[in-house]
Amino acid sequence: MNNNTKISIRFFDDREVRAVWDEEHNKWWFSVLDIVAVLTDQDNYTKTRNYWKYLKAKLRKENNELVSATTQLKLLASDGKRYLTDMFDYNGIIALGKQFPGKKANRFIEWFTYSDESIDGKSKTKAYALFESSFIDSIEVGTAKGLQQIHAYLFGGLYDFAGQIRQKNISKGGFRFAVAHFLGNTLRQIEEMPENTFDEIADKYVEMNIAHPFMEGNGRSTRIWLDMILKERLRKCVDWSRISKNDYLNAMVKSSLDSATIKSLLRNALTDEINSREMFMKGIDYSYYYEENE
Repeated sequence: MNNNTKISIRFFDDREVRAVWDEEHNKWWFSVLDIVAVLTDQDNYTKTRNYWKYLKAKLRKENNELVSATTQLKLLASDGKRYLTDMFDYNGIIALGKQFPGKKANRFIEWFTYSDESIDGKSKTKAYALFESSFIDSIEVGTAKGLQQIHAYLFGGLYDFAGQIRQKNISKGGFRFAVAHFLGNTLRQIEEMPENTFDEIADKYVEMNIAHPFMEGNGRSTRIWLDMILKERLRKCVDWSRISKNDYLNAMVKSSLDSATIKSLLRNALTDEINSREMFMKGIDYSYYYEENE
């Protein structure tokens, strides 16, 4: 597997489903073991692998063509090494899901079939493309305009307000974000905040989150905005896969009064892999996962 391989992580019921992009055949390959773990609700890797061995033998005995559709690709394991693992393409995953009875399998197939057609799914595809786009080099770092450029890229053609500063007041979970009438002044003040140290950059990120300048898509845009500042100023970025969804959301709720928790999470997740395509793609996967409804 070369360094340019596209890696994707999808989430179903808070479980990872890893995928690898096949440039030659223009399609995704999905980890069979990840799917089996999802459909059997199994956390134990050995039990998951043994179940797949049993199912594969059963299917082979029945002369089921599904087994012959399997390919093997190397995926990164928890020990940091890459191992060959069974993979299915889109059609193979649908066929595999049908081997499992019950509502969960049906719900998984429905999720798997339609998730990429949602606004978030289409926006996520655009976010992946940002890494290789020449547009990324034209984005202003650390400014409100730069954040607008990111938002417009992610949501252009999906929301009619893509890249536009909101004109209405919004709130979430009882917390009211910056008043729309004063948002222009608020954003100018945030722009002027220093960004020379990690703490300064984190403070700027927290303030931009409180501002919440768009009607939708603030978190996804602002996390990319944060990483661009970190890369420019500190030659670092965030490995978002090291920050759990609950920890991140809880820390961001607290951040308007006390930013210590979110700063600690971000600091501990910093990496110098700023040019890694896999790190960027993984960051997008987790960033979009944070925004999924419970």
